[in-house]
Amino acid sequence: MFEKNPPVPGSPAGFEVPVEEPTTPTDPPPAKPDQREPVPVTATGTPEDLPDGARGPQGRFLTTAQGARLTDTDHSLKAGRRGPTLLQDHHFREKITHFDHERIPERAVHARGAAAHGVFRANGAASKITRAGFLQKGSETRVFVRFSTVLGSRGSADTVRDTRGFATKFYTDEGTFDLVGNNIPVFFIQDAIKFPDIVHAAKPHPDREIPQAQSAHDTFWDFVSLHTEATAHTLWNMSDRGIPRSYRMMEGFGVHTFRLVNSDGETSLVKFHWKPRLGVHSLVWEEAQLLGGIDPDFHRRDLADAIESGAYPEWDLGVQVFPDTPEQTFEGIDLLDPTKIVPEELAPVQVIGTMQLNANPTNFFAETEQVAFHPGHLVPGIDVTDDPLLQGRLFSYLDTQLSRLGGPNFGQLPINRPHAPVNDMLRDGMHQTGVHPGAAPYRPNTLGAGCPFLAGVEDAAFIDVPAPIAAGVKEREAPSTFDDHFSQARLFYRSLSEIEKTHVANAYTFELGKCFEQAIKERQLQVLANIDAGLCATVAAGLGLPAPEPTVSTDGEPLHSEALSQVGATWPVEGRMIGIVADDSADVAEVAKAVAAVAAAKAVPLVIGPHGGKLDGGRKEVPISRTFDTARSVEYDALLLASAPADPRVRILVDETFRHCKAIGTWGAGTEALEHAAVHPEAPGVVTADDPEAVVTGIVELLGAHRVWERSQA
Repeated sequence: MFEKNPPVPGSPAGFEVPVEEPTTPTDPPPAKPDQREPVPVTATGTPEDLPDGARGPQGRFLTTAQGARLTDTDHSLKAGRRGPTLLQDHHFREKITHFDHERIPERAVHARGAAAHGVFRANGAASKITRAGFLQKGSETRVFVRFSTVLGSRGSADTVRDTRGFATKFYTDEGTFDLVGNNIPVFFIQDAIKFPDIVHAAKPHPDREIPQAQSAHDTFWDFVSLHTEATAHTLWNMSDRGIPRSYRMMEGFGVHTFRLVNSDGETSLVKFHWKPRLGVHSLVWEEAQLLGGIDPDFHRRDLADAIESGAYPEWDLGVQVFPDTPEQTFEGIDLLDPTKIVPEELAPVQVIGTMQLNANPTNFFAETEQVAFHPGHLVPGIDVTDDPLLQGRLFSYLDTQLSRLGGPNFGQLPINRPHAPVNDMLRDGMHQTGVHPGAAPYRPNTLGAGCPFLAGVEDAAFIDVPAPIAAGVKEREAPSTFDDHFSQARLFYRSLSEIEKTHVANAYTFELGKCFEQAIKERQLQVLANIDAGLCATVAAGLGLPAPEPTVSTDGEPLHSEALSQVGATWPVEGRMIGIVADDSADVAEVAKAVAAVAAAKAVPLVIGPHGGKLDGGRKEVPISRTFDTARSVEYDALLLASAPADPRVRILVDETFRHCKAIGTWGAGTEALEHAAVHPEAPGVVTADDPEAVVTGIVELLGAHRVWERSQA
């Protein structure tokens, strides 16, 4: 194995790779220690006692798909050395045919994703409001979580401005529960019938298939400026929430209101929240743009590297709880409107458990790509409400899996298999892997001894809550409580810090500046005027257009909700990436001290040097993780300078780090690197000292706030 002290994540093999091609047959190497396969259960939910790697390649020799060993896979079978190739070459036909069919349709939305395995531990706080077994005190449940962007294709970049998906599959012993949410608590539309419209508008223009993975174009802004119910979501997307620093530092929301049922049959309405223990942090816009070219895989790499490093990300799962009244409203807010939040000041988030992600997938396609989520995957104690967006999702998610995963048996794929007994009477179909005995896949029956039987409440059955339905007529209308499209957008904007408001204005100016049609810009400026006059004026000035007057009243609305701003608190620094610049003139012992101090703070040190290999300081050696060619500031949360190389790439590194409001620390000769980049050593967020350990202490303290925002304000 490689000697890594501390370990640097990212090695694709996980063992020492020889220079020469191995010739002695050996068994396939195991998965890396940070990787985990789906738990082995049969297609019908029975645990299987399989050794690790049992579902991976077996044997030392290359074989056909049927297990016949092969002597050659580089040359097709030909009639003479110069051909032609013979039709009888069964190995060639099998190999090329499988390759031709390797791809499946990507998701229409959320195509670009990354995922991890983990565990959810309930604290018992939900036991009074739900009988769901996995939420009872002491319960531990395996989970698989997929994060994603909404608009881009599978090959798009991670750091585009977009909503992120946050989908969690709970493998409970009462069945699978999928909490399929986003990092933004409100949605663009109020009714699922508009979902094709918003997606068509947000996707690339159909004539040129551009722009990819972004909303900065005419069709998107044409739609949302005409459908002002999208105002709150659009504002969240234009805020720093649209460009998260990491999946590990991102909130998640169930978006909809759900109905919980306790053991006494009493019901409550709830909204689900995921709260990251590392806090909610974002990139700045220039970082997001740079990363789109330098490292378009930044978010998936960050998640996998953190898990491999042992910096397991954690989220607290919480609920806002509301009385289940006939009106299904709370403090005047319609709980069935997916474009609305309930401020946490009105309904605090109560933590009901904690999730930790602690293993990477073994195979991206088999797990991350083939995992199938569905809001209708429910368990006893959790039910849906009449939210018209949620109602449509209950149909759409199931329907899309039929074409994307090739038929109705997608639940039998290993990553989707329930960890509860399955006796569903569903038979046959494409990719059926269950082997069902018996002659009676129907009920009632006597040929199957009456099995399967119907369960009652005492048998932990799922019960559709008998909720009353108000008298009405069949019509295509929305309730009047859905008519307010601006008050929540105003609440969100007013709750932001000044630097966050600046970022919102910049985002709108950029996005609308990429539109060609002036009518669309003017229409959206009217929407902004109904949010905040100052925001509208700033964006209008950037577009060279007049700022319109608001057309709605803002009287009597709440002014602030502390939970909506990302700025002001301090957070742990586990898994943060800290670059350490050092060349061959550096004191290697001092660099080693800095590396050890960063690792002791549970952050990840990455030494940046002029060449690969190691810094050699006589009796002390320090591995170099990045070179001046491969390093860029956007990879690091903070930068340490152990020396002052006269290299323009280092000057750019320091300049970008400073400009993006990140902490910088120096000692000894490293202080000269500040001078090269015209950074004042007493500027906010710059730590200088004689001892590298003292510098690291100061940097870690600054990292708790994520960035040094006062530098930006200055």
